[in-house]
Amino acid sequence: MTDPTPAPAETLPETAALTRLAEEVERFNNHRFVAVQNSLWRLLMFQFLRGLAFGLGSVMGATILVSMIAWWLSQFEFLPLIGDWMVILSDEFERALGNGNGITSDP
Repeated sequence: MTDPTPAPAETLPETAALTRLAEEVERFNNHRFVAVQNSLWRLLMFQFLRGLAFGLGSVMGATILVSMIAWWLSQFEFLPLIGDWMVILSDEFERALGNGNGITSDP
């Protein structure tokens, strides 16, 4: 007859897999990322600093990009025509707002 008692726990493959899984979960829980996520205040501070860094990087990147484009456009000779057009447009805005030639916007 065969023995109906189960095999020792160390020899079952399921037990070994569960042991490895428990070790991985423990290692994951000890990770710094999880420690930050466990505290609301640390999470808020981390997200705030992340937002500040993103905003600063966006502003600096846009500033550099716009200044490079402006420098590149200033190398062309025909752009004074656009400058003259902008002066005319500015004068029209001033006149429409009542700041020039005696025209007022009051009813």
